[in-house]
Amino acid sequence: MGKRVHLGVTGSIAAYKALDLLRLLQEADCRVSATLTESCARFVAPLTFEALGAAPVYTSMFDEAPDADTAFGHLEPGQEADVMAIAPASANTLARLAYGLADDMLSCQALAFPGPKIVAPAMNPRMWEAPATRRNWDMLGELGYIRVLPGTGFVACGDTGTGRLAPMEEILTAVLKALSPQDLAGRKVLITLGPTRESWDAVRFWSNPSSGTMGACMAMAAHLRGAEVTVVAGPTNLTFPGDISVVSVTTARQMFEACADLWPGMDAACLTAAVADYRPVPFGDTKFKKTSSAGAGITVEFEPNPDILKSLGQAKKDGQKLIGFAAETDNVKEEAARKLAAKNLDLIAANDISRPGSGFGVPTNQMTVLDESGRMETWPQLPKTEVAWRLWDHLLLG
Repeated sequence: MGKRVHLGVTGSIAAYKALDLLRLLQEADCRVSATLTESCARFVAPLTFEALGAAPVYTSMFDEAPDADTAFGHLEPGQEADVMAIAPASANTLARLAYGLADDMLSCQALAFPGPKIVAPAMNPRMWEAPATRRNWDMLGELGYIRVLPGTGFVACGDTGTGRLAPMEEILTAVLKALSPQDLAGRKVLITLGPTRESWDAVRFWSNPSSGTMGACMAMAAHLRGAEVTVVAGPTNLTFPGDISVVSVTTARQMFEACADLWPGMDAACLTAAVADYRPVPFGDTKFKKTSSAGAGITVEFEPNPDILKSLGQAKKDGQKLIGFAAETDNVKEEAARKLAAKNLDLIAANDISRPGSGFGVPTNQMTVLDESGRMETWPQLPKTEVAWRLWDHLLLG
C-alpha cells in the first residue's frame, strides 16, 4: 500500500495491455509512474496513461521533466520508485538492457535503477527464438532481472508460437512479490483449502460450501513473501501461479494421505480446508433410485474421516509450525482454545460463520486468533487477503 511501481512500456502491439497492468497495480493500492518509448507512443498515447492516473509519465530523453522540481528524469524513478516493471519489453529493449545501453529515456532509467527490475517480453515467435534474443534473455537473468516468460499461442502477425505477453496476473504477481518482504524465503509451506466431497452413490456427495478463498489468500501471501508453497486443494475453481505446486484431491482420505506424505518435508502448514468430519457409507457404485425407497424416507449411515489437523500436530517435529482454522457457530473462543491444545497447534484462527461477512462464500472474515503462548486477539472484519497477511505476521513474530 502506497508503494510506487515504475512501468516501462515499449513498442509492441501488446502495449495496450500495459493499461490493464496499470489498473491492477492501482487496485493493489500502488502508485504508478510510466515511461513510454517512442515506438510505444505510436501504439498508445502518453495521454492515455496520464488520464488513467499514472504520474509522472516520461517519453523522450530530452522532453521537459513532467515535474518542474525533477531535474533529472532519467534518475527520478530510481530515487522514488520501489520496483521497475518493463511490460511489454520488445526484442530491441531486451538487447539494450542486456548490454547496459542508455540511449533513450527508458534504458537510461533502467540502468540507473537500483531496485528490483522485472521484464516481461512480447514479440514475434521467430524473434523470441533468435539466438541473439535467447542470449540477451540469459544475460538479463545473470544481471539479476526478474524475468516473466512470454506465453504461447496465436500472435497478432498471424504466427503461432512463444512470444505473447504473459497474462497480466503473472506479471502482477511478480511485481507484488518484488514489493513484499521476503521473510518466508527458504521455507516450505503446506496449505490445504476448499471442501472435500464424500460420495454416497455414483452421482451424489456430502460436502459444504467452502470456496477455498481463505486458503488461497494464505497460499498467495506466503508465496509473495518468498515461501515455497504446496497447495492440497479440494474441488474448487481456483488457479495459482505456476511456481506454486498444487495437489488436487476430492475426499478427506485423499487429502489426509497427501498431507501425511508432504508434512515431513515442510517447515509450516496452514490447514484451512473445510474437511468433512464424517463420510457416508456408500449405497454402492450405482445411482440410488428414488423407487428403491418406495416413496419412504432413507437413512444414510456415516463413519468418521481421519482428523488431518490432529494427525499433523501429533507428527510435528521441532521447528515445524502448524496453523489451524476453526469455523464455528457458537462458543468460538472456547472451541478455538480447545482445538489449539488438543491438536498441538502453534496458532489457530477461528471465525463465527453465523455472522454476516465471515465465513463461506464472502471475501471477508472476522477472526479470533490464539497461539500456543496464550496470546489471544480479536480482529475486526477484514478482507481475507489482509487476514492472511496478518496471520503470517503473527506466526513469524510469535
